[in-house]
Amino acid sequence: MAVSYKELGLVNTREMFAAAIKGGFAVPAYNFNNMEQLQAIVMGCAESDSPFILQVSSGARKYANQTLLRYMAQGAVEMMKEVNPHLRFALHLDHGDTFELCKSCIDNGFSSVMIDGSKYNFEENAALTKKVVEYAHQFDVTVEGELGVLAGIEDEVSSEKSHYTQPEEVEAFVAKTGVDSLAISIGTSHGAMKFTPEQCTRNADGVLVPPPLRFDILEEIEKRIPGFPIVLHGSSSVLPKYVKIINSNGGALKDAVGIPEEQLRKAAKSAVCKINIDSDGRLVMTAICRQIFAEKPAEFDPRKYLGPAREELKKMIIAKNENVLGSAGKGKLIWGDK
Repeated sequence: MAVSYKELGLVNTREMFAAAIKGGFAVPAYNFNNMEQLQAIVMGCAESDSPFILQVSSGARKYANQTLLRYMAQGAVEMMKEVNPHLRFALHLDHGDTFELCKSCIDNGFSSVMIDGSKYNFEENAALTKKVVEYAHQFDVTVEGELGVLAGIEDEVSSEKSHYTQPEEVEAFVAKTGVDSLAISIGTSHGAMKFTPEQCTRNADGVLVPPPLRFDILEEIEKRIPGFPIVLHGSSSVLPKYVKIINSNGGALKDAVGIPEEQLRKAAKSAVCKINIDSDGRLVMTAICRQIFAEKPAEFDPRKYLGPAREELKKMIIAKNENVLGSAGKGKLIWGDK
């Protein structure tokens, strides 16, 4: 039986995106796969009073079970009422690749979906996106489309090469599809190994520095569709602190390079109103678990390693909201009087 996201207490992305564009910040979209990640996201955003998007990939949905996932989201709503009563959030499908998947998510209480038709040519992408939009808007569900292709591998999303978004295509795509937001490619990438060492330079400390984002493309897109919500995927910074912990405790992430946080902050001040963060959350959880396994090899109680990992992820989320996305404190601004 179909259920509306409104019955679950969720919101779509329209109001928070409007506030983000006006206020010069970006709404964080945090991916989760399990209860501990969900708890960390809810508590981190509650404590920093940040609007946010709970993001689920197709793979994560299969892993969690779609029925259980609905009740996890509803449980998160009830949990939020206890810790930050005015704060709202969306439940979003990340990288939906078929109409059927998007429809299933909408029918099961998602308040926002992404249809990723970027593997198709322009006309096929536009037609698929429009089909999803027409179905979603019947239920006031918001839709994110994509133009351009990000390189890298993360969950079930992969591409060997990136293709930058062509600014001259965005006006026609938005007009043809009626989409609510648009994911673009300006140099971000999926996964923890976003760039090869050959693509990077080394600073004075020997740390790999990736090529800068293509802000020229972003600026041209802003000119062509002023005030329209833009989304950045593949925007984890692959924080060196956690990569070091992983590698010091048996890991092998030798060439892990992410997007510098100062570049993401610059993007968040523009029309970019949603920034996706997945790999950083995975790295934090893995780092703390590896560290505990190495320091306490006799430990076998999941609460003793997943609990500390959850707390560290919450700290990272608060830091992202405050220092990178600029979204901390904006929850009350949007919903404080409602």
